[in-house]
Amino acid sequence: MNRAGNEAVADLSGKTIVLGVTGGIAAYKAISLVSLLAKSGADVHVALTKSAGQFVTPLPFVSLSKNEVITDLFDEPNPREIAHIALADRADLVVIAPTTANFLAKAATGLADDFLSTMLLATHAPVLVAPAMNVNMWNHPTVRSNVARLQQFGYHVMTPAAGNLACGWVGEGRLPEPDEIHAQIVKLLYPVRQDLNGQRIVVTAGATREHLDPVRVLTNPSSGRMGYALAQAAAARGAEVTLITGPTQLQLPSSCRIIRVTSAAQMEQAVLQELPNLQILLMAAAVSDFRPANYIPNKVKKTEGPLQIEFVRNPDILLSVAEQRKAQQFIVGFAAETEHVEEYAKGKLVGKKLDLIVANDVSQVGAGFESDTNQVLLISPNEQVQQLPMLSKMDTANAILDKVHQLFSERTVNE
Repeated sequence: MNRAGNEAVADLSGKTIVLGVTGGIAAYKAISLVSLLAKSGADVHVALTKSAGQFVTPLPFVSLSKNEVITDLFDEPNPREIAHIALADRADLVVIAPTTANFLAKAATGLADDFLSTMLLATHAPVLVAPAMNVNMWNHPTVRSNVARLQQFGYHVMTPAAGNLACGWVGEGRLPEPDEIHAQIVKLLYPVRQDLNGQRIVVTAGATREHLDPVRVLTNPSSGRMGYALAQAAAARGAEVTLITGPTQLQLPSSCRIIRVTSAAQMEQAVLQELPNLQILLMAAAVSDFRPANYIPNKVKKTEGPLQIEFVRNPDILLSVAEQRKAQQFIVGFAAETEHVEEYAKGKLVGKKLDLIVANDVSQVGAGFESDTNQVLLISPNEQVQQLPMLSKMDTANAILDKVHQLFSERTVNE
């Protein structure tokens, strides 16, 4: 087990970010920012101003973002759309980093003489600007007035860092480091709510493995992304989270206490051990229903003819939880189905005495195992059914937690 402090959710899957790079010496840092955003799963589109092209070229941005870089207002890579309008509509966030004094003035006065300034006037997305310039320029009344005006428009303005500047001066004017800008982007896209503050939440995630012999296992394709997203989102919203995880290829979230397991029996033991102290249980793991009746200590050799293996049922963790849970605890089950999704989910909801069930059709493109998105049904005991649209795993996690918070709060009030 391990535990670290809270950190911002870093999964930006499904988010479209337009990064504008203007003509300052700090433009090279935008390359690292694109790398961080791409690693977080964001769809990044870069626009370079003419002046920015004096400091950096499109090639590294294309390589990292896997998207074309726009350098001119009249670049129209797709004849079926107007690029600056299409990107303005698609953007979840527009970031200008670095932002020069010249571009601050353009944005503040509504001047639209290139792709980036024109797109700004067309977008309804939030805008984050990260100024970088000489300290005297930053402190000039005109620049400060332009910043104040942008803030009145609703723009988010980062304060430049202090230090040695490229011009030789020392003071405020340095572009914030890429990881600081990345953290601010995450906060803007996923505003931190503390509605789960102090709640003790246990999340199970990933697939379990049942060994036949030392080299063969029975498992399933679950990546664990949904469970990890739930754990990260709950921690960001103030909960004290324990993540019980089967083997995955995902980075462990440092915002959670971690318990590693392999088999269904180990997961059951871990869940029941945590059960007395939790308030909310989110059973997102894909647990194997069966295991080989007998573990074979040596590798089974390939022989002629069929191989017959006897399987036995694994423990039903949710049934065990139903027998031992306290009345005030809130239990959420998950149902991965390929047909009759709502019917089977309702049966599981009632049969296992759940407070909410999250169901999805894993045969549907974009909603199955190992995808970055999901589309789920939320069904509560009164058989109220909420169909969520296709969302990123993180957005799905927050929508699930919204429902959990609503139902759990209603129960607390009624008690």
